[in-house]
Amino acid sequence: MISRQLYKTVQITLATSPVTAIIGPRQCGKTTLARQFIKKNGTVHFFDLENPADQFALEDPVFALEQYRDELVIIDEAQRMPALFPAIRVLVDQKRKPGRFMLIGSSSPDLRRQSAESLAGRIITLELTPFIVSEINSSTNSLDKLWVRGGFPPSFLADDAFTSLQWRIHYLRDVVERDLGLLGFNLPAERMWRFMQMLAHNHGQLWNKAQLARSLDIGATTTGRYLDAIQQTLLVRRVQPFHKNMGKRLIKSPKVYIRDTGLLHALLGIKNRQQLLGHPVKGTSWEILVIEQLAACLPLGWELAFWRTSGGSEIDLLLISGGQVKIAVEIKAGSTPRPGRGFYEGCKNLNPLEEWIVYPGKRVIPFNKGKTLALPVLDAVNRLMEQN
Repeated sequence: MISRQLYKTVQITLATSPVTAIIGPRQCGKTTLARQFIKKNGTVHFFDLENPADQFALEDPVFALEQYRDELVIIDEAQRMPALFPAIRVLVDQKRKPGRFMLIGSSSPDLRRQSAESLAGRIITLELTPFIVSEINSSTNSLDKLWVRGGFPPSFLADDAFTSLQWRIHYLRDVVERDLGLLGFNLPAERMWRFMQMLAHNHGQLWNKAQLARSLDIGATTTGRYLDAIQQTLLVRRVQPFHKNMGKRLIKSPKVYIRDTGLLHALLGIKNRQQLLGHPVKGTSWEILVIEQLAACLPLGWELAFWRTSGGSEIDLLLISGGQVKIAVEIKAGSTPRPGRGFYEGCKNLNPLEEWIVYPGKRVIPFNKGKTLALPVLDAVNRLMEQN
């Protein structure tokens, strides 16, 4: 059992909020995390709404759940039963105490929408990601394994590389052929699979729906709809550009990434570290690995963005709070993480409080008289967590 960083946050939330929701992509470990609370608390009741028997048991949710007034109720795949949310609101309002319900869901938009409509002011929503570097053995081999295989537990913990890759390919097929339909997107599976492969080949690039539409022989509007659909599975991240009135022409399109590097590599047919190091996607693959590590421990209220001018000056990642750039991050996949001129120019314009270069090394290296620091991934994660 790998201890999850979110566990302590869930503990705190259960102690303060009547309803706690945990969202995340399918197979990232949400149910396993929830079951840890069953082991530690004897009076916990678990319902899985993919189980017809549990669905039947909650057919009248108010009547079924009101008997558990003083006990934690965990409901997996909660978004599958819309009637559940107003019922929980009634029960919480009858007896408002912390730790009454934990809701788990793979479809964040449905869960968020239903929660916002019925449980506003009564629920706190947390996101569980696949494994991050602070949860695994932080040796070089473990980090390389995380980079190549990604962080989904069945992939990362597989006995060998072939089993890991096989699981990821089947997972992607299930998402395209099953999960999108459950989300209400009736899209042709083969065309959606080609779209996913096109996203992988354009990973980390500026979003250009017209170019993708031409490649897939579909309309630009349809391309945007496909991206919205796959983003609802929490497998794709859009990083928006940061705009500040500085008299410069700035790029306005977002960057689009496959969030898990293991899934990215499966879509591109990359089987091992050797193939990855020789592949053109190496740089942007490392980029999303770092972005996801930092996003997983982002302080409350902070946002992610990037900065790029039409003249070519660029900062890979900005960590922003209240409109202020707190940390500017350059992401380097090589072992010699020297910052470029564009990074320094961007920092001069944005005036961040800290300047980082995150790379796959082991040492903290100062640049620019100590104002800029090259950091290993785990060091960057630890420093960001200290901001909380």
